[in-house]
Amino acid sequence: MSSRVAVGPVVLSIMLLTARAVAAPAASDTPAAAPSASAQLIESLGLRVAPAPVRERSGWRPPRVILVGGMLQDLLPQLKAAAPAVRFVEAAKATPRDIAAADATFGVCSAEVLKAAQHLEWIQWPAAGVERCVPLLHAPAPLLTNLQRTMGPSIAEHVIAMMLSLSRHFEEFYAAQGQGHWESNDAAPELEDVGGKTVLVAGLGGIGTEVARRAHALGMRVIATRASGHEGPDFVSYVGLPDELAKLAREADFVVNCLPLTPETTGIYNKEFFAAMKRSAYFISIGRGKSTVTADLTAALTQGTIAGAGLDVVDPEPLPPESPLWHAPHLILTPHISANTAVAEQTRNAVLIENLRRYIAGEPMLSVVDITKGY
Repeated sequence: MSSRVAVGPVVLSIMLLTARAVAAPAASDTPAAAPSASAQLIESLGLRVAPAPVRERSGWRPPRVILVGGMLQDLLPQLKAAAPAVRFVEAAKATPRDIAAADATFGVCSAEVLKAAQHLEWIQWPAAGVERCVPLLHAPAPLLTNLQRTMGPSIAEHVIAMMLSLSRHFEEFYAAQGQGHWESNDAAPELEDVGGKTVLVAGLGGIGTEVARRAHALGMRVIATRASGHEGPDFVSYVGLPDELAKLAREADFVVNCLPLTPETTGIYNKEFFAAMKRSAYFISIGRGKSTVTADLTAALTQGTIAGAGLDVVDPEPLPPESPLWHAPHLILTPHISANTAVAEQTRNAVLIENLRRYIAGEPMLSVVDITKGY
């Protein structure tokens, strides 16, 4: 049997980009470009490329000092290899002079830094959700980029795992296993197949599209909502606008929350929404916890308004030990870790380093956030 492992296009792009970055000559001020790998990465993930080069942006210059947040500390060797002319400073060790001189930040967006950084032109956020950063930005705001779509495949697998676990009632069998109890066939809950069921993907963006793709492959009918219009991939039967969410929820066997957190989506999953769902339907949430009213979801589970839920995000986080949600029936709860996979980390790092290369070279940036929309 061959020992070779098949490498997908995204992973291959990551390997090529990382190899180019690490191999960049130390004497060069600008990291070596990797156009073919970059194009493959963009196509594989469906990344958005800004229409204009960043060099045309007022205030742009190749960065000299970049503050790096603690969550990206392990990436420092790769960052330094990719951009040897840049001084990278760990935010926790930064002096007031370092902050004042910062041209960009990676994983740092605070009121204190925004006020003190006199030359700040770019913020690279190390995740998709930017709800903590956007409210702090005021015109003229620095360029804000995020890592949308890089975690989509990994999070989508987490969603599918929750859907299958709930429909097969694994949470009940796990509890019985912990008690050393063998459930007889007559007493065991009736299992369900997901094939032929309808899943509503709320927010057909990067993560939502990956969820829809996998659900369709399992033989499910996929419907969705998105703010940009009715168009969607072939594997989605119908794409509605945000104001159709409650109507579409009435026909769904699974509702998957993939929405970004904005003023419009805060608290959108409330008592009225859960009442609109089928009593046999399940609610899955991997968007943001504040989009769901926790007390209303707890009541819906306890009262049997819906059949169950799978949550990777809650409000508040971390969920306090005294929260009644811990004890709600038919619930699978994971602590906001659906993107914590090696593949997702490699993909995030590759896109972050590619954006660094692009900014230094003055090229069009990837995944620029529209701060007026919040994503």
